Amino acid sequence: MRIVSAFLVVVTSLCWLLAATPCAAQNGHSIRIPVTDGFDLPVGKPDGEGYYVFRGFYPNAHMGEDWNGNGGGNTDLGDPVYATADGVVVYSQDYGRSWGNLVILRHAVQTPGGPLQVVDSVYAHLDKRFVRLYQPVKRGQPVGTIGTAHGRYAAHLHFEIRKNLRIGPYQRSFARDYTNYYAPRQYISPRRQLPGGKVVEVPVDTFSGQGQESPSVAGSGKKPGTARPVPVPVRDPREVARAQEAARKRREAELDRLIQEHRRKVEAMQDDDLDTFWDRLKNKLGNRDR
Repeated sequence: MRIVSAFLVVVTSLCWLLAATPCAAQNGHSIRIPVTDGFDLPVGKPDGEGYYVFRGFYPNAHMGEDWNGNGGGNTDLGDPVYATADGVVVYSQDYGRSWGNLVILRHAVQTPGGPLQVVDSVYAHLDKRFVRLYQPVKRGQPVGTIGTAHGRYAAHLHFEIRKNLRIGPYQRSFARDYTNYYAPRQYISPRRQLPGGKVVEVPVDTFSGQGQESPSVAGSGKKPGTARPVPVPVRDPREVARAQEAARKRREAELDRLIQEHRRKVEAMQDDDLDTFWDRLKNKLGNRDR
């Protein structure tokens, strides 16, 4: 009996150790990651400079935010997309359909005096992906580039924060409201700086339907459950720097164009139009003193 008991203790200890390592994630267990020290915005890091939200979060309609470059249209195509916080990759695949290239990160969040929370951030319609499944990521690390979902939309980033860890790419089975989602900027704003520090375990392989046949292998003759995310090489930092510089030059060129256009309009005004303008202004100021 002592031998059996000792054997069970050893087996139990080994199981615990395996569950605490990244390789255990492939068996549906957990991964140890640091609690994040805060959140940034996913474009124009850290504060979204050069971008705006042209479609926000609306319960039962639009479960995230659509971020676009200030130039509009496809001017932000290929711009870098960054991890909003420290975490781990729990999905990285070309899902096709309306998602296109899709990355989902999982984060451990500890607010002062509050309970430990685990949330997912979603980066959709990407042109390229730079991260692999189960890869740890740091806040501000490039995870991909802005895309069009293979030409389905004008270039933009669709960004979500989810409280339900079971959603994954299969959204339709879940209520499209605050029971499953957060409004991204409302969630991020009070969490820009957090204590962070400790390391915790987070569950992985939690998505509803995870392991089912993916759209990328449908009709290929492969059996359901055999699909695996395509490994994506981490992008060379020099390539990321070039992409950032190209995006900056595009924004500067657009600003210069707007300035020149405004200047031409002013120069095109006739002298009598300017005289009329100044007369009206003097009359208005004179009437104010009476």
